[in-house]
Amino acid sequence: MTVLDTRALNRATLARQLLLDRADVPVLDAVAHLGGLQAQEPQEPFVGLWSRLRAFDPAVLSDQLIRRSVVRTHLMRRTVHLVTAGDALAWRARHEAMLRQRVLGVYRRELDGVDLDELAAAGQAVMADGEPHSMTELARALVERWPAPGPRALGEMVIAALLPVAQLPPRGLWRTRAGVRNVLLSSWLGREIDPPSPDGSDPVGQALVRRYLAAFGPAASADLRAWCGLAGLPAAVAAIREELVTFRDERGRELLDLPDAPRPDPDTPAPVRFLPAFDNAILGYHDRSRIIDDAHRGLSVAGARVVLVDGRVAATWNVEAGTVIVTPLGRFSRADRTTVAEQGQALASFLSDNDSHRIQIAASPC
Repeated sequence: MTVLDTRALNRATLARQLLLDRADVPVLDAVAHLGGLQAQEPQEPFVGLWSRLRAFDPAVLSDQLIRRSVVRTHLMRRTVHLVTAGDALAWRARHEAMLRQRVLGVYRRELDGVDLDELAAAGQAVMADGEPHSMTELARALVERWPAPGPRALGEMVIAALLPVAQLPPRGLWRTRAGVRNVLLSSWLGREIDPPSPDGSDPVGQALVRRYLAAFGPAASADLRAWCGLAGLPAAVAAIREELVTFRDERGRELLDLPDAPRPDPDTPAPVRFLPAFDNAILGYHDRSRIIDDAHRGLSVAGARVVLVDGRVAATWNVEAGTVIVTPLGRFSRADRTTVAEQGQALASFLSDNDSHRIQIAASPC
């Protein structure tokens, strides 16, 4: 079986994630291809798409949120994701058990003895008016009946797990600050979520495997689970295994992939890319060594924005007073500093609507 080294996996990841060459595809197609973008920080998906698409116009993504072509909802890993409306409807039921378990992992003691189906029905009754509700408003309506758990546990369980909801604009619009207001996903999108398969098969799980490999492969089953949070996909993998090709990584893990997906030459040059907080190019794997050193792995879960140099996390970045500030994690060559500066200036221009091109690169650590 062919062994793919770290650099080969890195270049494959960059190609699948539209980070090797900026893609000339519509915004909606990019969101679909990527399987959504993690979006608990509302402005971060705009940077994620700017780094991936040619001539990206943030107003297009805002318009698609308003027009309901894309939605913000709790999905993979119980995290708020920006996904296409079609994916939200198709995938939500398959994620429900995982969403419940993840909320219980935080609030099991508080919710002990609460009948979750009764809680879901009560939450549904509150949300049935079709009006947007904050989690606090919803919890206030439920806490009289279930005072012991407290409003936070009740609200989290209903909004993040029991009821399929969408977070409404203006939250998530370009350069807009707004609180979270929730409505039922079915009300917002005009139809109910797709039900589980009645015959016990798992077509949604199989589709998730294919979609994951298209955007993240080659990858191990543990990587797939790390991306979506679902434990029950071995049967889905087994059902489509004959469609797939297999490799091994340098640790001996079996890697699955689609046969015709891009696996570029490991020596393919990789451009500098600025990634937003919680970008799935990093978080979408259990073994993230293909893109980030183990010494810096904590950055990926701490919400640090990172810079890729030669395809790997080499710096963090932030913005202060219109200036993009880059902090290297190791030594930059002169050529690296030049290319990071050029891309940082372009990012500063994007974030400021051409009002600033300022970039500051801190000294490399010794």
